[in-house]
Parts: sequence; C-alpha cells; structure tokens
Amino acid sequence: MGTALITGASSGLGLEFAWQLAAARHNLVLVARDEERLNSVAERIRAVAGVGVEVLPADLARRDQVDRVADRLGQSARPVGLLVNDAGFGGSAGFFELPLAESERALDVMVRAVMVLSHAAGEAMMERGRGAICNISSVAAYMASGTYAAAKAWVLAFTESLSVALSGTGVTATAVLPGLTRTEFHERAQLDYGHYPDVAWLDPATVVTQALADVRRGIVVSTPSARYGVLGQIARHVPRWLIRALSGPSGR
Repeated sequence: MGTALITGASSGLGLEFAWQLAAARHNLVLVARDEERLNSVAERIRAVAGVGVEVLPADLARRDQVDRVADRLGQSARPVGLLVNDAGFGGSAGFFELPLAESERALDVMVRAVMVLSHAAGEAMMERGRGAICNISSVAAYMASGTYAAAKAWVLAFTESLSVALSGTGVTATAVLPGLTRTEFHERAQLDYGHYPDVAWLDPATVVTQALADVRRGIVVSTPSARYGVLGQIARHVPRWLIRALSGPSGR
C-alpha cells in the first residue's frame, strides 16, 4: 500500500483522483485551501475505503505554504510514491479585464507550485528509485486563450522535460490533458460552455481512470478520450495563426 499526495483534492478531478486511489488501496495526503471541506472528504474516504488519509490545508499561491507541502513530499519516514498536481483555476474575463494580481496568482498555483512540488517529489523518489509525478495540464495548452492556456502549456512542456530529467531513475512523469470535463471548474470560473454538445464533455471518472492507467504505464503525455487525442494531434500540426483565430471570441 503506497501513499499518494493530491493537490486540489477537495473537488473536481482532484477529488476523483482521491476516490480512485483510495479504492486501489493507496493512503492519501489531501491538499487544498478549504480545510473544512478537506476534512469532510477525508472522513468519507476513511469510512468507505478504510485507508489512511492525511489532511494538509495549503494555499498554493503562497510560497510558505507550498514549502510545507514540499516538506511533506520529502519525508523519508512516510514516503509519497505518487504526486498528483491538480490544483488550478480559470476565469471568464480576458487578460486585460482581470486584475493583474489574479493572473499572478494563477501562475503561482499552476506553474510555480507545480515546479516546486515536482522538484521535492522527484528528489525524494529518485533517492528511493521509484515513484511517479502526474501533472494536470489541459487541451487548452494548445490554444492561445489567456493565462490559463499559457500556464497549462507550461505544465505540458515542463512535464516532458521532467520525464527526460528522470529517465533511468525509476521515476516517471506524466502530463494529463483533459478536454471539457463535467466538474465544478467551469461554474467556479463563471465560464458558460452550455452551447457545447454533450459529445464534447467527459466524465471525471473516465478521465482519471485513463490518467492513472497511463501513469502506471509510464506514458509521458496522456490525453483521455480518443476524440480529444485526435484534436490534440491536429492542434499540434495546424498553423499557429489558425490556433490564434480559433482562440478568439469568434472562434469560441
């Protein structure tokens, strides 16, 4: 029975990762800002799955709190074998409509925290000769739609670089690129995607099941669902001017 640390574990894909890993008999370290919600999640998982669940409240936009999570990843007495960097958020306003502080906060959570925690986990895992790091990117990484897309593009490129740095160590790195998924994410970000057809939407359980299967296989870039895999391949090869056009208001 190993231990997995999950950021953004109180809702959305992070919560689904927690349930599926608990069902697979992993102990958990759950990280999110909302301590009350984390405790509620932890109690339910303990009662249903019977695994050990630690709660580690942290605001990953604050470096001192990121360092607390990094310290937990570095503990040799209670080693973490899987890190899932899922914490993140989006917004409905454009770059110039948002306060700059909001964009900076987004980068702190989705870029800096991912880098710091991956470094801490990677060092500890390499010393043991085994482990896995799973960073949640997005198919938005291929687009030109604001700070969120830019952050997710960084996560994709960083994870690919991380996989190279970890080659031969027994530790793997996987970037997961979900498409539209039915979670609280869009509601919290005040994003209206109601005009998208049902076929565009993915189920969280399906996304996480494939993500974990790809992590176990050591796949570097995981794009859950065949349709988003095809879209990702197309996006990688079409001219960037077309991507920029599709990312604008008329393209959306």
